[in-house]
Amino acid sequence: MKEKLVLIGNGMAGMRTVDELLKLSPDKFDITVFGAEPHGNYNRIMLSPVLAGDKQLNEIIINDLQWYRDNKITLYTGKTITKIDRVNQQVLSDDGTAADYDRLIIATGSLPVMLDIPGKELEGVISFRDINDVNVMIETAKTHKNAIVIGGGLLGLEAANGLMIQGMNVSVVHRNNTLMSQQLDQEAADLMRAELEEKGMHFLMNHHTEALLGDKRVKKVRFKDGSEVDADLVIMAIGVRPNIALAQASGIQCDRGILVDDTLQTFTPTIYAVGECVQHRKKTFGLVAPLFEQAKVCANHLVDMGIASYVSSVTSTKLKVTGINLFSAGNFIGDEMTQSLVFKDPARHIYKKLVIQDNKIVGIVLYGETGDGLWYFSLLTEEQDISKMRENIIFGQQHIEIPEEHA
Repeated sequence: MKEKLVLIGNGMAGMRTVDELLKLSPDKFDITVFGAEPHGNYNRIMLSPVLAGDKQLNEIIINDLQWYRDNKITLYTGKTITKIDRVNQQVLSDDGTAADYDRLIIATGSLPVMLDIPGKELEGVISFRDINDVNVMIETAKTHKNAIVIGGGLLGLEAANGLMIQGMNVSVVHRNNTLMSQQLDQEAADLMRAELEEKGMHFLMNHHTEALLGDKRVKKVRFKDGSEVDADLVIMAIGVRPNIALAQASGIQCDRGILVDDTLQTFTPTIYAVGECVQHRKKTFGLVAPLFEQAKVCANHLVDMGIASYVSSVTSTKLKVTGINLFSAGNFIGDEMTQSLVFKDPARHIYKKLVIQDNKIVGIVLYGETGDGLWYFSLLTEEQDISKMRENIIFGQQHIEIPEEHA
C-alpha cells in the first residue's frame, strides 16, 4: 500500500520537491497537492517578463494540469488549507475538503510586506507577488497614467520597468540612497540609477511614505516631509516574510520561519517544510537556488535515502534588470578586515569590485559586464589563494596566465 503524501502549496519549492521525488521513487507515494491559486505550478520569477509583455501566462507554466494527471497526482486548485490536524494526520481546506497524510510537506512560501499606513486598503494599492497582481497592473495601465513603486529592490525595479513598457509614468520611491542594496554597493547602484533614468524611470530617493490619499481609489502618495505626488496605482515591493500562520496555528514550531533541521524536517517528524516559509539555522530564504537544493534534500529523506543534508552556502545573484547585467556574491561591501580591487569604466557602464581578505575573494560585485562572474564565484567558494594572479584578476580570466603545471 502506497504512503499518502500531501503538499500544501503548489509553488516552485514544493513542486520541485515532488519532481525530485518522482525521479527517485515514482511509486512510493499517493500524492495530493493543494494550491491556493487557480492555476498549475508556474515560474514566479517570470512574472516580470509577463508584465513587460515578453511572455504570456501559458508560457511560464512549469507543470500544466495534464502533467498532474499523467503523474497520478491529485491537484486541488483554488483551495487554501486552514487546519493541520497533527494527531489524526489530516489537513482541512477552506471549503471542507479533507486529506489524510502519512507525510506532509508545507510549502506556503512568503507574503509580501505591506506598509501599515493610512490608505493601504484603497483600490489600486497592490503588491507584486502573483499572476493576479500582474493582471491588475496590465489592466490599470490601459486607463490610468501615474504609477508609484515603493521599494527600490529587484522586484520594485522590475515592476517599474514593466509598467513603463505598459505606457505608465513611473516613479520609484526608496527610503535610502542605495538601489538594490541586497545586491549592489553604492557605486554600482549609482551607475544603475543613472542608466535607468536615461530610460525614463524617475526616482524619489530618501523618501518615507506616510499615507496614501484618495476616496475609493488611490489618488496621491504623501511623504513624511509633507510633499505629495499623483498616483493612480501604487505597488508595494518592500520585501517578503515567511508565510507561517498555518504552521503556527497548527502547533508546529516557528520563529521567523518554520523551523527545520538539515533534512528539512520540522519538530513534528511526519511534517517537512521547504522554500521561503522555512527558517534553517537562523536563516530565511528568498532566492531560487537554495530552495531547489532544499527540495533535493527533502525528497532524498522522504524516500528513505537519508544521505543528504542541507547546508545553506554562499549564494550568488545573477540578474538582468531591464536589460542591465548584474552579478554579486558574498561580502561585497567589505569591512575593516578587507581590501577592494575596483575597475570602473563609467562611459561603458561597467563596474567591477572584488573584496579580498587574506588573498582570498570574499565578495564580488559586477555591473554591466558579468562574464567572469561564475569564475570569480568558484574562486570565492573554493577559497583559492589569488596572490599569484592578484595584479590582473580584476580584468578577468582571460588576462590570467595559468602556470604550466595547471595548463
